[in-house]
Amino acid sequence: MSELRFTEDHEWLRAEADGSVTVGITAFAQNALGDVVFVQLPELQAYDKGAEVATVESVKAASGVYMPLDGEVLESNVKLEDSPEQVNEDPLGEGWFFRFKPADPEALGKLLTQDAYDRLIKAQDDN
Repeated sequence: MSELRFTEDHEWLRAEADGSVTVGITAFAQNALGDVVFVQLPELQAYDKGAEVATVESVKAASGVYMPLDGEVLESNVKLEDSPEQVNEDPLGEGWFFRFKPADPEALGKLLTQDAYDRLIKAQDDN
């Protein structure tokens, strides 16, 4: 498995061997949400970076999932429609949301590393 990258919106990204990128929400995000009860997945189409492409609803709140880079969504994790709890049980594995083809594959390397994301979380916890 390749190195994960992260966004400030608490999404993780993993580059796949075929050039696609898998996206999910981090353990920090799913812990903050609480028990996930519903997931609305993105349409298979192109999106601009920052566009809200999915929604996660929990017993506490609803939250958006944003397109981390410009690109085209190739696949959504339809298993989440019947088993949204997978987001809580395995956020970095079976709880992934979608895969997309980035318009600029090099842009992935500009996102947060694990260390940078850990510092972001620590800073948020300190506030």
